[in-house]
Amino acid sequence: MRKFLIPTAALGVLALAVVEVAPTIAQDASPTQFTANATVSPNKAGTKKKPQGVTLKFNAKWTTTGDVEHPIIQSGDVYIPKGGLYNGGKYPSCSAATLGRGGPDKCPAKSIMGKGSGDALADTVHTSPKITVVNGGKGVIYFWTVLQNPARVAAAVPAKITKDTSGKWSYKVHFEVPKSLQIVAGVPITLNTLNVTVGGKSWAKDYVATTSCPSSKKWQYSAVADLSTGGSVTYNGSTPCK
Repeated sequence: MRKFLIPTAALGVLALAVVEVAPTIAQDASPTQFTANATVSPNKAGTKKKPQGVTLKFNAKWTTTGDVEHPIIQSGDVYIPKGGLYNGGKYPSCSAATLGRGGPDKCPAKSIMGKGSGDALADTVHTSPKITVVNGGKGVIYFWTVLQNPARVAAAVPAKITKDTSGKWSYKVHFEVPKSLQIVAGVPITLNTLNVTVGGKSWAKDYVATTSCPSSKKWQYSAVADLSTGGSVTYNGSTPCK
C-alpha cells in the first residue's frame, strides 16, 4: 500500500520553539505515532526589556503501524507559550511571490533564518527533502521545501503568525500545506524524519527570543493538525526553563 504524506513538520518548529522533551500526544487511536526532541540554546529566559535570542534545533520522527491509509496533514494551528517572542518584523524579509519566482536565492541574504533536512518515502523509494527557513516579515515565516524524487518540486509552506487573544498563549500560528508537496508526480510522499534549525544568526540574534519563564519553571505549548482522513490530532507538552 502506498503511504500518504505527513508533510512539512517544519511548521512544528514554531510549536516546539521552547521544547526539549518529546510531546504528550492525543492521537484518538490513530496508528500514526510521533516522537520529537528539540533544544533551545540558551534555555535561560530573557526579560521584556532584554529579550534573549535563541537557536532552536528540532528533530522529529513519524511511524504508522498496520496496513492503513497514512493521513495527510492538510493544515493546523500551533500555540506559542507566554515568554516566547517572534521578531520577524525587525529583519529583512522575502515575499511569497519572490520565493515562487526563484526560491531563496532571490531573497535578501539576511532573510534566511535557518535550514533543515529530512527522510521520506516516495512510495518505496527514499527521498530527502531540503528546507530553507525564510523570514516573511511581521506575520509569516516560510519553510521553502525542495524534493528531488520522484520529480523535482519546490514550494513554500507559509506559517502565519498572529497574537493570541485568549490570554493563555503569546501567538497562534496557522499553516496550510501546499498540495504540490503532498503528492509528487502522482506519487504520495511519507515523511519519516525531519531536522530543522531556526535562529541564532549573527545578523538576527533575537529573531526568535524568550522574555520570561513562568513560576512553574515550565513552558507549555500546544498544536493541532487537521488530517485528510478526517478529524485532527493534538499534542501538548512542556519543557523546563529558568
